[in-house]
Amino acid sequence: MKSLPPNTPVLAGSAQVTRRPAPDTGAASGLEPVDLMAEALAGAAEDCGGSGAGRSLLERASTLCAIGTLCWEYRNPALLVAERLGLDPPHLCSTPVGGNSGQLVAAYAARAISEGQIDVALVTGAESFYSARAARRDPSHPSLDWTSQPPETPDPLYVGTDKDPVTVTELQAGLDRPARVFALFENAIRHVRGWTIDEHRRKLGSLWASLSRVAAGNPNAWIRREYGPEEICQVSESNRMVSFPYTKLLNANDQIDEAAAFILCSAEAAAAAGVPADRFVFPVSSADANDHWFMSHRMNLYSSPAIALAGRAALDLAGASIDDIGLVDLYSCFPSAVQMAADALGLPIDDPSRPLTVTGGLTFAGGPGNNYVTHSIGAMAGRLRESSGGTGLVTGLGWYASKHSVGIWSAEPPAEGFHYVNVQDEVDRLPQRRPATDDTDGVEIETYTVVHSKAGPANFAIASYLTEDGCRGWGQIHDKATLASLEVEEGCGRKATVEPASPAIDDGQSRARRARTAGQGSPAIPGITAALNAALDPDRAPAPRELNIH
Repeated sequence: MKSLPPNTPVLAGSAQVTRRPAPDTGAASGLEPVDLMAEALAGAAEDCGGSGAGRSLLERASTLCAIGTLCWEYRNPALLVAERLGLDPPHLCSTPVGGNSGQLVAAYAARAISEGQIDVALVTGAESFYSARAARRDPSHPSLDWTSQPPETPDPLYVGTDKDPVTVTELQAGLDRPARVFALFENAIRHVRGWTIDEHRRKLGSLWASLSRVAAGNPNAWIRREYGPEEICQVSESNRMVSFPYTKLLNANDQIDEAAAFILCSAEAAAAAGVPADRFVFPVSSADANDHWFMSHRMNLYSSPAIALAGRAALDLAGASIDDIGLVDLYSCFPSAVQMAADALGLPIDDPSRPLTVTGGLTFAGGPGNNYVTHSIGAMAGRLRESSGGTGLVTGLGWYASKHSVGIWSAEPPAEGFHYVNVQDEVDRLPQRRPATDDTDGVEIETYTVVHSKAGPANFAIASYLTEDGCRGWGQIHDKATLASLEVEEGCGRKATVEPASPAIDDGQSRARRARTAGQGSPAIPGITAALNAALDPDRAPAPRELNIH
């Protein structure tokens, strides 16, 4: 490898940790997230190669970032990881809610390294949802004996955007969890592409089966078996319908104990530590943008202008086109996220020579909260090393397709160094819809999802509608016959009337319980983060409008 400028950022080492349940008993590891983070970071140090090279980089680190956890609240997780590894970096960081966190932090660190502000950054993250839930199910373990930091613990520096993900109107319609929101996006995609419900089901099965095929060959995947398209989409006792058209196997899987970490440093620091040059993987470029933050304001619910603009910017900065990208990992919490990103970037979803994941995605490889992209970066680095060349693209997605990060990585150093850009100004100049304010008879269903109980039956539907003047509103449907029809006949594009708000309908999870904000040193509500919990105030969320579809 040719001589590198000393401030060239390089990924020197990465590692992933997967603690599956005991095969005979299903017993969980019981390890808390910060223990898994420390283990992964120690593994990343070993991955640097060279005698003591990784340890030297750990001790030289200027920054340690622990991706924010969802299964347990820590006041400063980076401090705990540093203590477990005997480190004392001057800068301790964490992140708010967002699956874009791994790529965002990598970009910030790479930029700081290239500008000479720091020379070594450590990034790690973990979730122990499987252990946390196993403990809560076991009456002999009424509470988890995991770390609780005292109130005087210093706060970390937070990297990323943190604000409520939904408006009160969106919240009152039931948009309080990803499974519902991304299913809305999915049905909008079907409608705009003109697929029948049966065609759509087959396409979803085929897409997700291709991800499971990759996971089957990934030693770090939580579920290492290949599923067929029919098995993925067929409703069964073990694969219930969650939010139409998504069965359980079309949802991100947070029932995991997983961690990942990587070490970014300057080429000079890597050489001084003794990292062999053949271990280097290079961040080439990265771009970030948020779509119009609230769904009510987006022009449509089937595409992401922010991914398109950020992707184009990242590729332009790398001097590449999408055809130059050999390896891809698109954030894959739900099929709609993959389809939106693929469409925005100009990627076919059915090219066997270029799968859209290097891990197997959040259903099969695992969905460790905010930390999935740390895994995909590690997996991408491994593939790029194996190829001794080539270029890879990684995307991250936060909240409800709200926050987006796109990164280009390569086994070869970039000709003009690392470049980063935020293209938010371009997104903000795009047109927005106005929220509907008044009840009206003249509305058209834009998209919808039918929400099912864990027992199986359909509970209610959530729908977005457009008024005659193009404003977007939200409502629910409870008529049982209509709910049944919406899963076999297209509901998008149908006319509806908006009734006055009805009394709140209990969907099996009381607002009071959902409103509880998890405190530090306690388990977070599964699948719902502290930021959203704070928004789930019953006084702020009156009953939704009722829709009658014609």
